[in-house]
Amino acid sequence: MSAFLQVAGYVATIAPRGADVSLALTVTAAVLFTIGWRLAVLRRYEAHRWVQTVAAALNAVVVVTWMIRSLVANILPGIPARLGEKIYAAATVHAVVGMIGLVLGVFVVLRANGLMPQRLRFQNYKRFMGISYALYMAGTLTGVIVFFVAYGFSFR
Repeated sequence: MSAFLQVAGYVATIAPRGADVSLALTVTAAVLFTIGWRLAVLRRYEAHRWVQTVAAALNAVVVVTWMIRSLVANILPGIPARLGEKIYAAATVHAVVGMIGLVLGVFVVLRANGLMPQRLRFQNYKRFMGISYALYMAGTLTGVIVFFVAYGFSFR
């Protein structure tokens, strides 16, 4: 699987396939989060919970299998010395926003599925879900920016 992800991708000429797959899955998760948000507005809470759970799981898998490894291998060695360079600045902002969004989002999903201890359960779902959604969208936007800063805009 690792070799498959390292060969040339499809979107940008210098992006490895893993980056292309990561981008596609992250955008898919963002679309699912938006669908889930609309389901909540329509008061279809059970469908909302399932869609958000799938989207959060998909996003977590992408972060764990691709993004953390890429950050550790390519960005962290240049911090703080190279923070003035576009890719290092963009990737650092993406990592911070994305990790906060991921942790809060997973917490909300675990809570919504009754998997948190009673003392960690909150009652104001709407506020926490709204913040989580905003952070996921900001993380997705900054991730798309990182992708194109890193790999350019040259399509195959």
